[in-house]
Amino acid sequence: MALDANERPSRPLAKFESMLKTDDVYFFDAEDFEDIIHYYLNNGKVSLAKKAIKIGLQQHPDSIELKLLSVEVLVFENKLEVAEQLLDELQVLDGSNEEIYIQRANIYSKKDNHEAAVILLKRALEIADHHMDIYSLLGMEYLFMDNFELAKENFMKCVSIDEQDYSSLYNVIYCFEFMQDYEGAIYYLNDFLERNPYCEVAWHQLGKQYFSKKMFPEALTAFDFAIIADDSFIGAYFEKAKVLEKMGNYNEAIENYETTISLEDPTSHAYLRIGRCHEKLGNDDLAKYYYYHTVHEDPLLDKGWLAITDFYFRKENFEKALYYINKAINIDGENPLYWKKCGKIHVALRNYDEADFAYKQAVDLGNYELDTWLNWADVVLLNKDVDSAVQILLQGLEFYPEEAEIPYKMAGVYLLMANTGKASESLVNALTLNAEKLHLFLEAFPQYAGTEWTKNIISDMKRAPR
Repeated sequence: MALDANERPSRPLAKFESMLKTDDVYFFDAEDFEDIIHYYLNNGKVSLAKKAIKIGLQQHPDSIELKLLSVEVLVFENKLEVAEQLLDELQVLDGSNEEIYIQRANIYSKKDNHEAAVILLKRALEIADHHMDIYSLLGMEYLFMDNFELAKENFMKCVSIDEQDYSSLYNVIYCFEFMQDYEGAIYYLNDFLERNPYCEVAWHQLGKQYFSKKMFPEALTAFDFAIIADDSFIGAYFEKAKVLEKMGNYNEAIENYETTISLEDPTSHAYLRIGRCHEKLGNDDLAKYYYYHTVHEDPLLDKGWLAITDFYFRKENFEKALYYINKAINIDGENPLYWKKCGKIHVALRNYDEADFAYKQAVDLGNYELDTWLNWADVVLLNKDVDSAVQILLQGLEFYPEEAEIPYKMAGVYLLMANTGKASESLVNALTLNAEKLHLFLEAFPQYAGTEWTKNIISDMKRAPR
């Protein structure tokens, strides 16, 4: 049975490590070697595990368990062919050893043949005395196959065997969440808590499910119970604060965020949330104070730079907003969100050339959001570059062929170019996609709103058979 990472086989391990430092040779039972090797593997000390395997096999050359541990290391190091050869030899010696099937399954999993891995793990289940580790491996294989229902069932079996197996409990809830079955997750967790009323992990997860369903009072209660079960549970305080923030209880939210800071080293995320709460309360100086702390604590957290930039943008202090977004870009010039925000600020400052460049950078870096294309087109129109506006909108249309916003804008741009044929085609397309958004065209291009040309197209569309 594998040791936990924190479990130390003290006497044999101390004796083994003493042996490594001297020229002495000590004899160990095969079981002692197994414990030592498991300890090293669980703590990521692979080279020491390999030394222990080598010495162990010198002292116990017929030990199948030590050879299987050697296979485990070979699989870890992707030496799959050597591992398979050794497994073939071991299968001849002991064909009823479930670990042989488990390691073969690991090899197939490494080769992305998860169906074959599942077959072998099911065979291991038939001959094994202890099933929990195999159920966990099956759950992971089904996750690789995106079969979340079967993955969930196997992780549930792990929890039913050991209700303190929180890793499997998390995986069960992950499967529920991926399938968006929040009701199922809530039922499962409530049932689990009937048997384990002081399990802070389950209360925490239950609170997150309620939060997903916007059942904020229920979420608050769940997080309170998680804190009662463990008053040092930072995650529960943080999630409780998020609920209070959603409910508009900003002062209480701040208290809970501050508790997370008092329990552990401050995090940029806590500073950011406290800053937002203070901004909601109108405490501008405190909001700035915490935003500054956010970017100081983690200069790579884009949410921090965007928060302080947005703070000054909302205050219409565009120069200060530009100062902070430029600082962010100097730290991470590959972040498209920074460039998009930079474009927005330059528009407010009427720096249209700079705004054009910023939006181009945002798109080049992979920001293809609908409003990016629309805002970029608006910028080049302000620069009287109508041809570029058409090209930008055509690119955007490739990403959003079913959205009406781009064709409505294209209709107006083509009219500016006196290309009534293309304009008519675009307006008909936009009306077909969503006639209720016609106001977008009329508001953006009021000079064409009352023309006979526009009225005729709208009238024809209304008369057209559906």
